[in-house]
Amino acid sequence: MKIAVIGGGAAGFFAAISCKNYNKNVEVVLFEKTKKLLAKVKVSGGGRCNVTNSCFSISELAGKYPRGEKFLKKAFSQFYTKDTIKWFESRQVKLKVEADNRMFPVTDDSQTIIDCLLTESRKLGVEIRKESTVEKVIQDGGYFILDVDYEKVAVDKIIVTTGGSPKMSSYLWLQELGHKIEPPIPSLFTFNMPNEPIKSLMGLVADNVTVSIQGTKLKNQGALLITHWGMSGPAILKLSAFAARELYTRNYDFEVRINWLGSFNENQLREKLHLEFDGFRKRKMINKNPFNLPSRLWLFLLEKVDISQEQVWDILPKKKLNQLINVLLNDLYKVKGKTTFKEEFVTCGGVSLQNIDVKTMESKVCPGLYFSGEVMDIDGVTGGFNFQAAWTTGFIAGKSAVEVLE
Repeated sequence: MKIAVIGGGAAGFFAAISCKNYNKNVEVVLFEKTKKLLAKVKVSGGGRCNVTNSCFSISELAGKYPRGEKFLKKAFSQFYTKDTIKWFESRQVKLKVEADNRMFPVTDDSQTIIDCLLTESRKLGVEIRKESTVEKVIQDGGYFILDVDYEKVAVDKIIVTTGGSPKMSSYLWLQELGHKIEPPIPSLFTFNMPNEPIKSLMGLVADNVTVSIQGTKLKNQGALLITHWGMSGPAILKLSAFAARELYTRNYDFEVRINWLGSFNENQLREKLHLEFDGFRKRKMINKNPFNLPSRLWLFLLEKVDISQEQVWDILPKKKLNQLINVLLNDLYKVKGKTTFKEEFVTCGGVSLQNIDVKTMESKVCPGLYFSGEVMDIDGVTGGFNFQAAWTTGFIAGKSAVEVLE
């Protein structure tokens, strides 16, 4: 029996390894169209590879996926973060947890993960064919015939792990086999603000803000990074993922509302000022920032509402106090455009989950064809979640493909 895995990324290697782990007699051939294997693994997490996340509640874990939450909640019952950690550590790859729950190899080097996957594949006898483009797939009786660089290859099963693509044309061959494709659009991107002076604070990080899309209920809380083109950081990236389709329809032309104090509301803020006021009433505003905001941001916000740095708190006019409170809690910025990280591109869209059996990752419209990874309409926020979806779906697809054969 012969199985073709199409795509040499994280999901492809995990699926190929899973096939061989569950049936050593199956012939597995992995086709990668480029010269590079595991390219996304290499650049992930700044070259350290954010393998997974130390989130061990399946329902909480599934909530990290703007597309695929219900589907993955069922899939994670077969293989999830605990299993990923155990899998790598049983192969002498120790992982560590960082403060934000992201998990990396203790070596802080993505090559450790690449070497582990390549070693395991070769040990199990997976045939790896680089620079091999699968041009077309047709079903012929109980077989699939693959057109691979002018060669025809017959296989019994196919696992598709081609990843996300921004082009609808990349999914055409899957459409021809009967699959519904959700239009691919970017997820996980930063906000461009060409006309906003706040860009002068580039490099500044505000640790805990709430960012919302004006005119919607979409919001996210976390750290925000100001860049030379606009805003980035976890709060922005996660919001972009959940708002991906909404922002696409707006042509990335919208307003964001920033609460620089996280979850504080106006009543809580006024209460804080009232209770602490005697401690700083005689001080100048440049010298007393009661909210622990970064100094440059505090001075920027004072200037934005036309309050002098030399202003003494005790004689701040009520009107100016109201303006300050408003800019702290409801600061508006105009966004025009986005910036995506090409090396770590994440796509919202792909093969509709309605066409896939969650228990096996097998296509409901093309028996014998399985899916794993971002080629499906699944995407997660930052933090190791996209790799976890790859490990989970790869494990299930590989195991199911050979179990059906046995």
